[in-house]
Parts: sequence; C-alpha cells; structure tokens
Amino acid sequence: MKLYEHDGVDLEDGKTLKSGGDKPIPRKIHNRALLSGLAYCISSCSMILVNKFVLSSYNFNAGIFLMLYQNFVSVIIVVGLSLMGLITTEPLTLRLMKVWFPVNVIFVGMLITSMFSLKYINVAMVTVLKNVTNVITAVGEMYLFNKQHDNRVWAALFLMIISAVSGGITDLSFNAVGYAWQIANCFLTASYSLTLRKTMDTAKQVTQSGNLNEFSMVLLNNTLSLPLGLLLSYFFNEMDYLYQTPLLRLPSFWMVMTLSGLLGLAISFTSMWFLHQTGATTYSLVGSLNKIPLSIAGIVLFNVPTSLQNSASILFGLVAGVVFARAKMREKS
Repeated sequence: MKLYEHDGVDLEDGKTLKSGGDKPIPRKIHNRALLSGLAYCISSCSMILVNKFVLSSYNFNAGIFLMLYQNFVSVIIVVGLSLMGLITTEPLTLRLMKVWFPVNVIFVGMLITSMFSLKYINVAMVTVLKNVTNVITAVGEMYLFNKQHDNRVWAALFLMIISAVSGGITDLSFNAVGYAWQIANCFLTASYSLTLRKTMDTAKQVTQSGNLNEFSMVLLNNTLSLPLGLLLSYFFNEMDYLYQTPLLRLPSFWMVMTLSGLLGLAISFTSMWFLHQTGATTYSLVGSLNKIPLSIAGIVLFNVPTSLQNSASILFGLVAGVVFARAKMREKS
C-alpha cells in the first residue's frame, strides 16, 4: 500500500499544500477522513459480530454455505453496480480466471477456516490469535523474499506469540477444534498475503486494461469461490443439514445472512474509501486499534465467561498488535 495524494493535498497528513503564490484551497479532509474511518470500523466490527451471531446464537452448522451465500450477494451487487456504470470491473476471461484460481483456493480456505473457528472460539480470542498471522507472514517474507525486519518488529511479534499462548491457556471456554481451525486460518491468511502480490502482477498482464482494481478482485474472488464452495459444502455433508434445518424457513434468518453478505462487501468499499482519504499509515494503525472495541463487544454481547488472567492476555495481545503496526510504520519510513 502507498500514501495517496490527490490534487495537491497530502491525504495522509490531512494538510492542504500550496503551489507557488497561490492561496491554499480549503478541503474538508478531516471530516471525510473521520466519516470514512467510522464507516470502515463499523462495517469490519459488525461483519465479525454478525457472523458470530449466525454461527453461535442461531447454532447454524453450515459455515461453508454461509460463506457461499455472502459471496453470492457480493457478486450480485458488484455486477449490478458495474452494469449501472457506477464502478468499473475487468471482464472475467478464461485466461484471467486460470491465473487467479490458485490464489482463490487459498482465499476460500481462509474464509471457511475463519467461519469454523468463529463458531467455537469467542470473538476476543479470535482477534488475539489472528496476530499469529503476522508472525507467519514475517517469517515467510524473510525466507521467500529475503526481506529483513528490524528488532522492533520482531519484539512486537514475540509479544503477539506470548499473548496468544497465555490467552489460550487462560481461556475458560477453550475448544481444541476451534483453535485448530484458527491456526489453519492463520497459515492460510499468511499464504494468501504472500502470494497475492505476485498473482496480481501476473493477472494484470492478461487483463484488457492492464490493470486490476479492487472491484475486479472482489468480483473475481467471489465468482470463482462459488463452484468451489458448492463442492466443499457437499464434501462436508452440509447439504443434508440444509435440507433438514428449520432455520432456512425463517425470514429473519435470511435477513441476517443477507446483512452479513452486505457487510462483507461494505468492508471492501469502506476500506478503499478510508485508505484514499487518509493513507496506509493511518489505515494500518486504525485497523489495529479497531480490534479493541471489537473484543469488548464480543465479550459483552455473547456473555463470554472470562477471568482476570484471560482478560489481561487479550488486552496484552491487542496492545501488541498496535505496537506491531507502529513498528511496521517506522520500518517503512
């Protein structure tokens, strides 16, 4: 990610730049940045909480189908917006889909393992355990791309490992199955991050415009995930469950599932908006700080049993995430 500049305005610092003797042009950067930041935080927090509500409170045992439905909603909306001319997307050619398919397999695995882990683990511990992804990614960058990190980054990563281990030990609602799915999710998420950039560069060479924007990636990922999701749903015997469960006959349940799909797409839109209004530095830091209210909301809304030791481990992990974000900023600068 890079710092965005537009029309002589440094969007990262929120300052209006002067050109020669011209008078500075007033900009409502702060209001837009605040609004986009709130939209990004609300959509990202709501998405996880709604998924947790569907999987745990409704006791819905078809996480792959939930992922499938969310992606279907995203495809319908993106295609509709593209047909109306509100956004631009690349045509999904066979060459482009062949290039993107390997990384899409990782993408689907990342979403499915996230659903499975969220069903068994409370939201606060999921946010802390997701920090392990940063450790795996950093090690992968070092061995695959010979990228070196400074001592502050490694110190923050070490704090993340301690918080994840201590959080698991003190977790009163510990579930081995959920933790296994979350560990798998960390490896898949790191793999997706490490392979995405190279795949994007290759994919741009086979597109008509020579570019691949965020909307095209959303459409590409979600469209390719539909047949793969159907196969996995059949493999995990979700079809029999879906045929028998009374939940699919409840209009309120479909409304909640549709809301989760809308929120998933909203994250893509609001993250782009927020990144454009501020910059990579602010975006990264807010993303780390956003985990704090999410964890608190997850504990309160779902009546998660906790202890002083576990709460301290969760807080320690959240602070470690913020320290990591700041260390990465200094490393880049």
